[in-house]
Amino acid sequence: MTKARLLPGLLILGTIAIAASGLADALPYVNELVLAIATGAVVANTIGVPDWAIAGIKLHKLLLETGIVLLGAQLTLKKVAAAGPIIILLSTVAVFFGLITVELLSRQLFDLPSRTSSLLAAGSSVCGVSAVVAVAGSIEAKEEEIAYAAATILIFDAITLVAFPAVGEVLGLSGKVFGIWAGLSMFSTGPVAAAGFAHSEVAGQWATITKLVRNSFIGLVAVAYSLNYAAKHAQSDYETNIREIWSEFPKFLVGFLLIMLISNLGVIPSEQLASFDSVSDWLFLLAFAGLGFDIRVSEMRSSGTRPLLVVLLHLLLISTVMLTVLSLIL
Repeated sequence: MTKARLLPGLLILGTIAIAASGLADALPYVNELVLAIATGAVVANTIGVPDWAIAGIKLHKLLLETGIVLLGAQLTLKKVAAAGPIIILLSTVAVFFGLITVELLSRQLFDLPSRTSSLLAAGSSVCGVSAVVAVAGSIEAKEEEIAYAAATILIFDAITLVAFPAVGEVLGLSGKVFGIWAGLSMFSTGPVAAAGFAHSEVAGQWATITKLVRNSFIGLVAVAYSLNYAAKHAQSDYETNIREIWSEFPKFLVGFLLIMLISNLGVIPSEQLASFDSVSDWLFLLAFAGLGFDIRVSEMRSSGTRPLLVVLLHLLLISTVMLTVLSLIL
């Protein structure tokens, strides 16, 4: 495929990404990823996508995978250890409690497809949209499933960014309690940090470190989902062929784990790690602009409000449980 065929679609994604970033800077409490995916969805469902732009827009999957690889540089073992055993324990409970709860609610109560259930479980339990796209690559989710799950998570990112500081103010939570609570309950890293610092400096610091501990589960969860789905796909006469499992395994996760390992060894200079964060942010912004083009309103109607209800129930449950626990131990 020639660069000339890719360029028009990439220019469209770039234009949407730059516009979304600029608007998010100008408008309070507006997430740039929400704007990017919403713009792509609006264009796709109104104007449509011209043939000459399809090739470049379809490149969003590669942009996602590259962004995921660079995310590995953010997860340092020192940051995890600095949180202390209580935060590590509570984060572990929050992640696995969330995965089990959302999977059960999605499949048993709301009868959602298995891959949609897994994407919602990962996104709401680990680290928001980053976990959605990481697990999506692991289980070969359809692009519309990724877009819908990501949009669901992003909607709640926007809601919790406003709601959590308001609830913390009403309840008179201390900075430490509020920060840990937000870090254990909210979804994506950006809104968690923003909500924390909106409460206080102390809350912002605790929210960020707690969220980083939860984020550290992204590799484990993605690999676990990958092995589970790959084993099912490769199953023949109830015997799993390891070679077939490996063929189904998303190779970009290997890159993610390698970058995380190199980062923890101190091989990459700190200023280089900072640039990785910036590049990763822009890759995700471009990718989500592309994901928006995969959202079809007609297809979303088939699932309706069920994914929203699943995530809402999970959020209410996990936030209540974690706040109760924190009020007892802190």
